[in-house]
Amino acid sequence: MQSGLINKVAITHANVIDSKGFKNVTPKQGAVYADKGYCDKNVQRVAKANNLHLCAIKKNNMKGKNFDLDKWYCALRSPYERVFSNCSKRTRYRGLAKNQFHAFIQTIAFNLKRLVVLAEENTKLATQSLNPQLLTT
Repeated sequence: MQSGLINKVAITHANVIDSKGFKNVTPKQGAVYADKGYCDKNVQRVAKANNLHLCAIKKNNMKGKNFDLDKWYCALRSPYERVFSNCSKRTRYRGLAKNQFHAFIQTIAFNLKRLVVLAEENTKLATQSLNPQLLTT
């Protein structure tokens, strides 16, 4: 998600905690920067099975709590949290399949809008590299 695009979406029932749905959205490799809800053993097991480095912000009562490291994790996560803060927390339809489809359509729309912004940024960078006078003004 380095470009701000959403890679995976999963919808679960409301009575399922986030850490149970973690296996549905894990990437193939890399690191996962998560909040306190992902500090349980189930998430650690899934991350280890997928060769992921789990960078979860630990709860205050956990052993090995490092406040400086948690501040660093929060700073890394902050640009990506805006993606999720723009999403609606309410469901429009009844049933898991309808809400899953709705989430996919919302994700496609968000990614298309984001691609337009990324394309504009790339054209600006390309024109600046072709015209060195733009850099001096």
